[in-house]
Amino acid sequence: MSARIGVVTFPGTLDDVDAARAVRLGGAEAVSLWHADTDLKDVDAVIIPGGFSYGDYLRSGAISALAPVMTSVIDKANQGMPVLGICNGFQILTEAGLLPGALTRNQGLHFHCVDTYLTVENTDTAWTSAFEKGQKIFIPAKHGEGRFQADKFTLEMLEEERRVVFRYTDNFNGSMGDIAGVTSKNRRVVGLMPHPEHAVEDLTGPSTDGLGLIASAIDSIVTA
Repeated sequence: MSARIGVVTFPGTLDDVDAARAVRLGGAEAVSLWHADTDLKDVDAVIIPGGFSYGDYLRSGAISALAPVMTSVIDKANQGMPVLGICNGFQILTEAGLLPGALTRNQGLHFHCVDTYLTVENTDTAWTSAFEKGQKIFIPAKHGEGRFQADKFTLEMLEEERRVVFRYTDNFNGSMGDIAGVTSKNRRVVGLMPHPEHAVEDLTGPSTDGLGLIASAIDSIVTA
C-alpha cells in the first residue's frame, strides 16, 4: 500500500492541486483535507500548501493556524507525523507554534516571483533525506512576506541544533541568515518559502528537484 499524504485546503489556498500532483508524481497517494474538518483520514503525512489562506487577514497564516484541521495536524505532528509547510503553509506552521521564527514583508516590500537555487543544509529530516548536504536545488519562489526573522536567541538555537534546512543562495527577500526553511526539534516538521511542488516535471520546470521532498517523506513513513 502506498503512503497517504494529506493536502490541506483553506479558503484562499492556491497550490493544493499542485501539491497533490507532486505527491502523485512522487509515488504516494494524495488525500484532500478540508480546513473545517478535524478528520485527517488516516494519512501518514500532511502538506500545508501555499496561497493566501483566509485572505491573509490579521497576519499571513494567523487565522488558518486556528482552523479545526490544524488542531489535528498539531496533535499528530507532536506525535511525530511528518508535516511540510510550503510558503503560506510555512507561515501557518510558525503561527501554530510548530516552527520557530516569523515570516515578514520582503526586504524592499516587493513581491518576488523567481526561480532560485537553495542550498540543502540538513538531510536529517523527514522531508530532506533524499538530498545530499550542500546540494543545490532549483525551485520557484513567489511571495511578498517570506523574509524569515527571529530573535538572536532563536537564530543561535537554530544554528546550534542544525535546524536550518534550506538557505537562499541569492537571499532576494532579506531573510536573516539566508534562511529559506527550518525544521522542528524532532526533525519531522519542515517549512520553506519556495515551492518544491512547482518543480516536479521537466515539461513545466524549472527542474524536478522538488520530488526529493516527496521521496524523503515516503522513506520516512516506510522506515518509521
